[in-house]
Formats: sequence, structure tokens, C-alpha cells
Amino acid sequence: MQTETTLAGFVHGLRFEDLTPAARGMVRKLLLATSGTGVAGAGEEGVAELHAMLDERGGSPQATTLVFGTRLPAASAAQLNGTMCRALDFCDAMAPGVHIGSSLVPAAFAAAELRGGCDGREFVTALAAGAELSSRLNLTESMYDGFDPTGIAAVFGAAAAAARILGLDAEGIRHALALAFNRCGGSFQSNVDGSLAVRLIQGWVAEGGVSCAQMAARGMTGPGTFVEGIYGYRHLYGRDRLDVQALVAGLGSAWRLERMMFKKYPSCGVTQGATDLALELVREIGLSPATLASAEVRLPPYCHRLVGTPFEIGANPRVNAQFSAQYCVANAVLRGASRLEHFREAEIRDPAIAALIPRIAVLADAGMDARGHSSVDLEVVTTDGVRHTRRYDVSPGYPDNPLIDAELQGRFDDCMSYAAWPLAPEQRSGWLQALAAIEAQADVTRLLPLLVSAAGQREAVRAA
Repeated sequence: MQTETTLAGFVHGLRFEDLTPAARGMVRKLLLATSGTGVAGAGEEGVAELHAMLDERGGSPQATTLVFGTRLPAASAAQLNGTMCRALDFCDAMAPGVHIGSSLVPAAFAAAELRGGCDGREFVTALAAGAELSSRLNLTESMYDGFDPTGIAAVFGAAAAAARILGLDAEGIRHALALAFNRCGGSFQSNVDGSLAVRLIQGWVAEGGVSCAQMAARGMTGPGTFVEGIYGYRHLYGRDRLDVQALVAGLGSAWRLERMMFKKYPSCGVTQGATDLALELVREIGLSPATLASAEVRLPPYCHRLVGTPFEIGANPRVNAQFSAQYCVANAVLRGASRLEHFREAEIRDPAIAALIPRIAVLADAGMDARGHSSVDLEVVTTDGVRHTRRYDVSPGYPDNPLIDAELQGRFDDCMSYAAWPLAPEQRSGWLQALAAIEAQADVTRLLPLLVSAAGQREAVRAA
């Protein structure tokens, strides 16, 4: 149990002073991104239905739902908030596809309320510990081979943060992580088919993190060798290729959470480059529907399987569009931008988009694997017969091509403008001020009213 004990000991023993400025900065970015997408995601498909179901299920009113301000059991609040945070697919991510913050932050807030409060230094430390654990347990494309990375790796981070905030000792944290191992699951088929399961998996991960921490706090146990055992994480998900020594090497000094990315556009991470290149041509050569003869997008095979299938509108149009390189390029050419409102059903069904789709081919190119997960090539032929080529080895938002602070703030502002039940201006400014000095907060749970909308509360009363 050496690896398992080391991981639990790290979560338990980490101090705020151990965090590098870059690690603390990443936690603040994570909170900014997650809070924005959570507020904006409250009005998306499936959220109201899930809220009603969890309310009907009932239980102790332990934790707060974002936007609506209703009170649910801690695990249920985390589940709803996690689903909301992922609903727009505009949150953080990490290659090759794990989304950490949208489950980590809701689980941590729910645990903080369950505990009766949590100061800012402890909250930031718990978030850093959880994000680092998920980052280290993140696998490769070939290891996942169709598993949803969020459902596999992110649950450990949510459980770690919740267990730390609830005050479990190292042994208790180890059992919370071991129980979380038994909650791993989820398939990328959810994304390919454009189902609401994409966002629901994120909610399950948040719920699972809180539940596993609660169970461990009551003495329930998980497998001691959940990483290295014969049927442990290394075997089942790491395909017997996961290097467990590398998993813990430099733990506490080399921060892999710094490899998280933040999306420039509100769609799947592997559509970011194609979208950006298309917009570059819109700006530089005036590319438009009238001048586009054809376009060819080339992606690594793993990414192509996720977003390269022919675009079709199914039961959940936003998800279909979010996970379609064809749609993202067509939208960029038609509208000269890629914004949250462009993924509403009315815009997705625009006949002008349908007319562009057949001109855009999306191909898999195995040779691109060597260039990196987010590499993309775009070739456009205009109606005058001129060929234009653009490429990225590292797409915007990824660690080696990160967004600047103004772009990160712009994402948050876009989310506030898009939200069905927006926050009041004084709430936004209050949250941003608190976030800038989050470690100085006496109790982070006192900040939650800043993320509850008066209009959202009225909607919750109306729906009850």
C-alpha cells in the first residue's frame, strides 16, 4: 500500500505554505472558471429536471445550490452544482480530456458547508490537493481508450478535497480514495452521441467525492491497494502500463495541476484550435460563407473519434454542436465568433449553418500524434481557387499556449451575460474581490450567497 499511503499522506499533510504561487494562482483560475460556468449553466437542459428529482428525493438541507439557493443533502448539492458547471462545456480541462474543477469545486463547497465552515487557506489547500491528485491519476489516450477521463480520474480529486475539508486523518483519506476508485466510470460514447450524460457524469463525480468522504468518515473501508492491487487502478484503467513510481514522484514539489487548460471557446477542448484558425482566416482574408469553397480539418485520431463524426442534430443539440468540429468551424465562418449563444438550439438549426456543413471535411491523421493532443491543421479553399493553410501544434488555452488574464476574465463576463438568471452587479464584483484574496477569507461558505441569484431563487420557488 505504499503508493496509496503516499497519496493519502500528501492530501492530509499538505500545508498552504507548501503551495507555489503558480499552484495558488491555478486554484484561483479554477474557481473563477467554475463559478462562471456554474452560474451560466443553471438554465441548461437537464438541470431543472435533476433539481426536481433531487428535491423529491429529499434529505437533510446541508448545502447550497448555486443560483437557486435551495438546500439539499451535501452530496446532492454537489451533484446538481457539478452538472451545472459542466453544462456549457466551457470549464477547465486537461489533456486528454479530464475535467477537474467542475466536480472538485462543488464537492469542496458542499463539504465545507457539511463541516460548518472552512477558512480560505484550508479551502485553497484542499482544492490544490484534489486537483493535483486528479492530475497525477490522469491517464493517456491509449489507457482511456474510450473511457471518459472525467469519470475515471476526477473522482479522486473530489474525494480528496472533501475528505480533507471534513477533517479525516490520513487513514480516513486513504479509504475515501479507495471508495472513490470503486466509483470510476463513464464513456466518451456519451459525448459522441451528444447526450446529457456528459454533464451528468460530472455531477456524479462531484456527488461521489462527497459520498465517499462521508462514508470513510463513518468508518467504511475501501480496498487498501486500490492503485497497485491485482485489480487496482494500474491494472484496470492503466492497462498495466501506468508507472506508479512516476505517479508519486515529486509529489508536493512538482505541480502537475499547472497543466490544466481553460477554453477560449464554449465547446470541446479539441475543437479550440480549429475554431481559432477559422476565426483567424475570417479576420485575415475575410473568409465568409460566400467565399468558402471547402475546408478540411485534420486531427489526431483520438480527437477525431470525439469530434470528427459527421454533424447531426439529435435530442440534445447543444451537446451535438459542442462535440462537432464541423459545426464549430461552420459557426466561426458564419458568425465571425464563437460564443455561448451560438450553441443555442435556434442558432444550431440555422439553415445557413446547414448549408456550410457539407463543405467542411474532418479527417483523422495518425501522423499528428507526434505533434501533441491539441494539434490541428486547417486547409481552406476559397471560391477564387486560392488555398489557405493554418496549423497549431498547441491550441489556444492549453498550458504551452495559455489564455492571458484578460481572456480568463472575459470568459467569466461572457458567462454572466449569458446566464438565464444572472447575478446582480454587486454580487459579481463582491465575488471577484473575494476571489482575489480567497486565502484570507475567514469562512468560504459565507461567500455562497454571492453566487445565488434573486431571479434564480424565484425560479426555484416557482418550480417547487
